[in-house]
Amino acid sequence: MDFYKLADERYSCRKFSDREVEREKLEKIMDVAVMAPSAVNYQPIKVWLMESESAREILQKVTPYRFVHKVKHVFVIGGRKNSSWTRESDNKNFADVDAAIAATHMLLEIHDLGLRSTWVGDIDIKLLKELCPQMADYEIVAMLPVGYASDEPKSGPCKLHFTRKSREEIVEVL
Repeated sequence: MDFYKLADERYSCRKFSDREVEREKLEKIMDVAVMAPSAVNYQPIKVWLMESESAREILQKVTPYRFVHKVKHVFVIGGRKNSSWTRESDNKNFADVDAAIAATHMLLEIHDLGLRSTWVGDIDIKLLKELCPQMADYEIVAMLPVGYASDEPKSGPCKLHFTRKSREEIVEVL
């Protein structure tokens, strides 16, 4: 798919069908996370695929969004601060930036594969880390539920998806 078209057509999906996601597609999404660029190529990211029954029970406790609870595959993405590059001039650690880049690559690949997702940020991080101690050392930036979009009416992009600031408001040429 043409990248411009992909970026334009991708939307946040919150209504998913029960159709099973093929393992090969999940593997490609994970591969894209590994390919994502990171500051100084330190690759401080970690991706967890939450798909077991116990993992789904955890998801019910850490996010209020019911659509996340119903999806069979949810990626959680984080960056480890003690493994990432830090900019000297202002001491900015790039763990969250690198994790966000990986999550964005994953979102675009998900859409390109004919699947849908949305970036979930409303997560009780403290509780998630208590329930998943392997995440304790990571700055969690996103949760991405993955599935096929529902055929139900109103399952496509919400009205806000089409609301964009003008290029002049976003871009300044110096």
